[in-house]
Amino acid sequence: MSLSTYNSKLTLDDLQRKPENQYLERKGRDTKATHIANELIGMLNAGGGTLVYGIADDGTIEDLAHIGGLLPKEPANLDAYRKLVHDFIAPPANITLEEIYLENCALIFIFHVDQDYERVFQRSDNEDVYLRVADSNNKLNRDEVKKLEYDKAIRSFEDEIRLDFDPLDLDRNACEDYRVAMNYTGSFENLAIKRNLAIRRGGQVLYKNASVLLFSADPEKYIPNASVRYVRHEGTERKSGSEFNVIKDTRLENSIPKLIQELETFMEAALRDYYYLNMETGKFHRLPEFPKEAWLEGLVNALCHRSYNLQGNPVMIRHFDDRLEISNSGPLPAQVTVENIAHERYSRNPRIARALADMGYVRELNEGVPRIYSAMQEVMLAKPEYTDTHNIVTLTLRNKVSDHKETILGEVLEQISSMWKTFNPSQQQIISILFENQEVTVDQLKEEMALTTQSVRNNLRHLIDIGIMERVSEKIRDPKAIFRFRSG
Repeated sequence: MSLSTYNSKLTLDDLQRKPENQYLERKGRDTKATHIANELIGMLNAGGGTLVYGIADDGTIEDLAHIGGLLPKEPANLDAYRKLVHDFIAPPANITLEEIYLENCALIFIFHVDQDYERVFQRSDNEDVYLRVADSNNKLNRDEVKKLEYDKAIRSFEDEIRLDFDPLDLDRNACEDYRVAMNYTGSFENLAIKRNLAIRRGGQVLYKNASVLLFSADPEKYIPNASVRYVRHEGTERKSGSEFNVIKDTRLENSIPKLIQELETFMEAALRDYYYLNMETGKFHRLPEFPKEAWLEGLVNALCHRSYNLQGNPVMIRHFDDRLEISNSGPLPAQVTVENIAHERYSRNPRIARALADMGYVRELNEGVPRIYSAMQEVMLAKPEYTDTHNIVTLTLRNKVSDHKETILGEVLEQISSMWKTFNPSQQQIISILFENQEVTVDQLKEEMALTTQSVRNNLRHLIDIGIMERVSEKIRDPKAIFRFRSG
């Protein structure tokens, strides 16, 4: 049953048992009013939330109307708590206080904190600034406050009216797709106004930057580098000059929804597959270089959350032999770090994020980052890596691709699979090691398998005799001879 008239979804069970997180904080009766003010400031500067005063961390209800004892005594002085928003928080904040009497007549206070996109809040008496990160409240130093002020400022870019935008530049197919997705029977113009993507002024519809990015046929006409660039590097490093190793360089330009569609097709063609050897069955399974859910979510997040007011660089995809790097302009928001990004929630462009969610490109705010982590984990690839350097956020996905698919004959793969159960454990291990390394020597196998030299040679000889492997050396007796899968 709902407990709050402000938030109809809020129940007493939620307040008592739900784990504290970015949006929920419990405080016991002994908490000072100034400390609650600090917590509320942290929520104001982050994503808003709910603070309940009168319920302890463990969920115990602590009646605010009376102090201690088995029987009611003197009423508590609660005026300081009723006035703390006015007394301790600046500038004036949008916080609603509900005083709730529970069924057992116990009194609790619920502070409802609305998110504010444009202002930084502080203590009015000492100018301390706080920011809530996950389930903790952090006092910010001077540099962190500047970063928060910067983050608050850039959030407004998508809301700026684009006075120079010509409505004839709208992609009418994209507009219609959005209208249908919203099941809206009126015009696209009216829908854009209802969804805060445009305003009506003097009988004229004026569109915001968010609309330009979402529905313009050519966003770069108005917002430079609102595009994606894909660069394929040969090898695992970026090289220049005489060793320049870029083998493909493609730029994709379109509205964000159509960019997502184009990128999905483009990347599926650009990425490779690799083989996975099942040691139980000897079967080779073809797997993608990276799970689609990981790279597609990474691209959607980059397009959704980049700082479009920083117009020096497009969203950048760098594809190396061993990894994929997806970079976008703009530092991580103030409360988001590379350590907590897997669970922290923040949208730099909430209008764009909401529209993309309405059209089915994203599910929930920042839900994509956890899916990137889980997708990589499901196929046993390395944990995604985030870096935030020089106002560029980069997601790195690492693969397990080797060149064996180019060097192993299809008939050799089939022969290994069909004969797998006839191989002894040492022979199976040799095949597995060779599959990962492409080439091996007797000494390498001897060290890795803890076998005698003669045992290694006997197993290699058998694999050569049946046509799976070959020996590469011009010498009859060569301790450094190379062994590899048959190439012809």
